[in-house]
Amino acid sequence: MKKEPTFPLVSLSRLRMGTDGAGVTTLVIGMGCPLRCRYCINDFTWEPDCSATAVTVKKMYDLVKKDDLYFQATGGGITFGGGEPLLHAAFIRDFSKVCRNKWNITVETSLNVPEQNLQIAIECVDDFIVDIKDMNPQIYQRYTGGNNARVIGGVKLLLQNLGPERVLIRVPHIPEINTPENVTRSIAQLRELGVERIDEFSYVIP
Repeated sequence: MKKEPTFPLVSLSRLRMGTDGAGVTTLVIGMGCPLRCRYCINDFTWEPDCSATAVTVKKMYDLVKKDDLYFQATGGGITFGGGEPLLHAAFIRDFSKVCRNKWNITVETSLNVPEQNLQIAIECVDDFIVDIKDMNPQIYQRYTGGNNARVIGGVKLLLQNLGPERVLIRVPHIPEINTPENVTRSIAQLRELGVERIDEFSYVIP
């Protein structure tokens, strides 16, 4: 018998507006990430001993269904974050089957995941919010410890399969890492790829 996917739930934040997708949303944070970003606000999700609870699709649905009225009235729904939620793409696919026609499903992702994970997500996720960090490979590596070739390929794949209206790219000004000129250059490169929705902002470091 095939094992049912579970989601390593770290935290759940209800009744959010304007930060994690359309309408009223519930943000669910999962454990695990392939990157080690210098200013990550959820770096506790990296640790193997992070206090996470493995929840089934049914358990997740039971946790979030209390806000069904708000989701349907505002066009909102569930946003999967992390860590890197697309590490758990199979769970998101199965969860989408229980609420596909009622709730919007959004993921906040770095896109630095295997292509097969992204292919699964393309079939079941309504909107993607992508934190691109920086398009320059050297800057990206310095900030995240990773390679952004997979990320750029992922952006192209999303645009080809979903169109630009379902993809929001966040381009941050990162203190001590990139310059305004770097950000401008990243935005220009994204426009060349066909990206239309861009959120340019600054990291606020405590």
